[in-house]
Order: sequence, then C-alpha cells, then structure tokens
Amino acid sequence: MCLDKLKQEVLHANLELVERNLVISTWGNVSGYDPETKLVAIKASGVHYDELETKHMVIVDLDGNVVEGEYVPSTDTQTHVALYKRFTEYGIHGIVHTHSQYATMWAQLGMDIPCYGTTHSDYFYGDIPCTRLMTADEINGEYEKNTAEVILERFEGDACKKMNAVLVHSHGPFVWGKTPLDAVLHSQVLEYISRMAYCNYTLTGGENQKIQRVLLDRHYNRKFGENAYYGQKKQ
Repeated sequence: MCLDKLKQEVLHANLELVERNLVISTWGNVSGYDPETKLVAIKASGVHYDELETKHMVIVDLDGNVVEGEYVPSTDTQTHVALYKRFTEYGIHGIVHTHSQYATMWAQLGMDIPCYGTTHSDYFYGDIPCTRLMTADEINGEYEKNTAEVILERFEGDACKKMNAVLVHSHGPFVWGKTPLDAVLHSQVLEYISRMAYCNYTLTGGENQKIQRVLLDRHYNRKFGENAYYGQKKQ
C-alpha cells in the first residue's frame, strides 16, 4: 500500500470516530499499519477532529520514529507500535484508542466487562479484559510503552484474534481489527455492549448470569469460526 493511501484510510477512520459518537474534542486516535513497508500512520497529537486533514496523519516506524510528516504524532504512539509488533502476525492492521463513555466507566472500575449475551459474543469471545493497575515506576517511566506491556500481559499467543479489545485500568479502551475501519467498528460495538453490560450489572447488583458457554461458542463461531456460515458466501 502506498503511504498516501494509508494516510487517507487512517484519516477516514479517525473521522468515523466522531460520526459514531465515540470521541469528543481530541480524545482518541486511530492508526493503521502497512505490512509492505512495516510503517504506521497515526493521528497527530492534540489536533481537534474538526481540523483533521491528511497532513495530520504522521508516518512512524515500529520504534515510533517519525518517517514522514511535520506534526508530532499522538502521545499514544508508543502504545500503538508496541501492540503492532506483537499483533501484526495475526493480521491486526488497525488500532483505535478512545475514551468512549461506558467502556471507560468499566476501565475506571478496573473490571472486565462480563459477557452476558449474544450481542457481545457476536464480536468478542468472552469477557472484555481489563489490565492491572500500573506501578508508580511504570507510570513515571516509559508510560506509553508500559501501557502496551500491561495490555500484552492479558494476551497470550493468538488471543488478539478472538478478543479485539482491552480496557486499560483507570484509563480507557484500546481496540483493534484487520483494518483501521474494522477497528472503529469494533470500538462502536464495544461501547454498545459496555452500556448494556453496565445496565445488566447495576440492575442485578452484579448478579446477572453470564451467557452459557455453549451459546457463546455458537454465536462467535457462526461468524468467525472455521465453519462460519453467517452472511453471504463469496461467489
């Protein structure tokens, strides 16, 4: 993929965050990874969504060094590139970070989001994990890189393929997908099921029963499993 195309794709995905009511002000960012060049396009730091243009999409390498662009990349760049280093082999080429309201509420509680029903399991295989609290040394050191490290503690092997989201304790969600727009969709679904789970949890005092494992498996696998049958078959 040429870098201009990558920047356009990432710009479009960033603007989609606004359209889907997932961000306000400058609270969030989308990045995209190009497997051919092994480079990442990411939103510039602190630029309001009303002002975003292609020039605000900064190209960095997998160490976070700026390769192309006149702007400072997102402060979350080191988190994004560290996740790509681990996840790209599983086809993850888009990452989103937001402070969407309900997902962030769960992050501030420091709780996994329970999987209560099929709406959740149609996209996420089980509870949405929340990271542990970071230590003072981790916060005062390479904070953004260490944010990725506590995320990666929750993901072994190819777990990122079945679980496209994580909550960073006291902070907010990071979400990923095969493309930047795919990651935006997963962010929208995460916010939707975060709100439903909050209502289920509070209405029952945390006693709402989780989905049956057999039903979780059926709903997830009919869309994403080896023998998936959801949707139209390609001609």
